[in-house]
Amino acid sequence: MDMESVATEVAETIQAGHIRSHPDIDFDAAPSTAADKKDQFTIHSPRLSDDDVPNDIDHDDDDIPYSVLRPARKSHNLPPLPDLRFEQSYLRSIANADTWWKIMLITARDQVIMPLAQGVIYNLLLCGWQNWNRSAKLHGNTAGSRVRRWWYGVNNWT
Repeated sequence: MDMESVATEVAETIQAGHIRSHPDIDFDAAPSTAADKKDQFTIHSPRLSDDDVPNDIDHDDDDIPYSVLRPARKSHNLPPLPDLRFEQSYLRSIANADTWWKIMLITARDQVIMPLAQGVIYNLLLCGWQNWNRSAKLHGNTAGSRVRRWWYGVNNWT
C-alpha cells in the first residue's frame, strides 16, 4: 500500500463515521424562525408633539406643524411570516411517519400528486376560458360588444 491510498482510506473512514443512518429530525432541521415562536413584539417609536419642538425655530404663520411633517405611526400587530422553506415543511410533514412506506406516500403526495393536480386544474380552467372566449367572439357576446350595444342604445345610434 502506498501513502496516497492509506490517506484516502483514512479520509473515507472518517467521513463515513460522521454519516448517521437514522437522522434526527429535530437536530437536522433548519433553525427556528419567527413562525415557530409565539412571542410577538411591537416597536413603539418616541414621538415628538408640537410642544416638544425646540423653541429656537422661528414660528411664522406659514410654518408647518411638526405633527404634519412626522405623523404618528399606527402600530400593526401582524402575524409572523410563514416558513416557506422546502426542507422545514417536508421534515414537518414526515415527522409522524413511522415506516418507510408512509414517508414514500407523503413524498409522492407532496411532490408528485399535488403539483400534477394543480397543473391539470389550471390547464382545464385556462382551456375552458379560451374556448368560451373564442365562441363569445364568434357569436358577438364579448363584454366589449355588450358595452358597445348598450352605448349605441343609450345614444340612439344605429
